[in-house]
Amino acid sequence: MWWFYRKGPSGFAGASTAEEVTAGIDGRGLVAVITGASRGIGRETARVLALRGVRVVMAVRDVSAGVRAKEAIQAEIRGGAELDVLQLDLSSMASVRRFAAEFASLNLPLNILINNAGVMARDCTRSCDGLELHFATNHIGHFLLTNLLLENMKITCRDSGVEGRIVNVSSAGHIMTYAEGICFDKVLDPSGFNSFIAYGQSKLANILHTNELSRILKDEGVNISANTVHPGIIATSLFRNRTIVSVSLV
Repeated sequence: MWWFYRKGPSGFAGASTAEEVTAGIDGRGLVAVITGASRGIGRETARVLALRGVRVVMAVRDVSAGVRAKEAIQAEIRGGAELDVLQLDLSSMASVRRFAAEFASLNLPLNILINNAGVMARDCTRSCDGLELHFATNHIGHFLLTNLLLENMKITCRDSGVEGRIVNVSSAGHIMTYAEGICFDKVLDPSGFNSFIAYGQSKLANILHTNELSRILKDEGVNISANTVHPGIIATSLFRNRTIVSVSLV
């Protein structure tokens, strides 16, 4: 495990914590939206950003869990950590649109969007819109959310002069997909379903979306960076429906 502690060009290693990486950063005046912020990676991201002074909007499917996470973070940080909890079910396009409308009603700028939430189901499941659940939640929901919030981000970075950040949490699992890449027929008709492949193609879609979005923003001269990240092997609740696998590739 020595490699886990070996520092890279950034000066940090795989064992570095979020608090160590953000030490000395003053995020006051910034606003971030984080999906899946009630647990796991999303909750830790919300905690550390709030610790650095960022106002965090926690986009969560389970509002009660989100409120508990918010209260725990505020109790730990003290001194006025700013967090809001809004309901968001990424598998429902109507819910994504409602979230965007509710966020707009807060009249907040938006500097950071972290598309973190994800699912990995055991069985073949369709979303309420009739789409294969992995693709609907992990990709379509985040794709729509990003586009609905993008104009706010553009205005915010233009008016503030501060670079905007869009981060899509993908996975090295993107290599586990169909030979031809993304098979859109399987999104509409998931017969012959394989949960690992369905998950993999949703994560491949995250990467392709980010690459194209980054190109578009660069061509438009917009000061917003878009990146995908593989967070490594993390023990999260993503595999809560699995009995064999105890850690996830997120």
